[in-house]
Amino acid sequence: MDGRPHRRLEVWKQSMILTKDIYSATAGFPKSEGYGLTSQMRRAAVSVPSNLAEGAARRGSKEFKQFINIAQGSLSELDTQLELAHMIGYLEADRHRQLTTAVSDISKMLFGLSRSVK
Repeated sequence: MDGRPHRRLEVWKQSMILTKDIYSATAGFPKSEGYGLTSQMRRAAVSVPSNLAEGAARRGSKEFKQFINIAQGSLSELDTQLELAHMIGYLEADRHRQLTTAVSDISKMLFGLSRSVK
């Protein structure tokens, strides 16, 4: 084992893909959003796999669950930001649907992971 247990988590892998997709999607946002919605969405997306990695490195399951909950909160923030980006015309319907589907899938995975942690 390489000492990085988060890399074995499918939810971590999927959240990394989502984060990459968020960076790609926000690259087309207006430059005026660089410190606004673009930055917020990227930070929320990065927070999901980052908190999973930190939690998986902890010794206790109670701590791990806490980090899973933080990841879930960041994912909910991202869901809200995706909705806003779509409402104001920054994301087309197909891209919005693809990203929100990924958010929903990851949310389900986080719920399952939280339940499985003893």
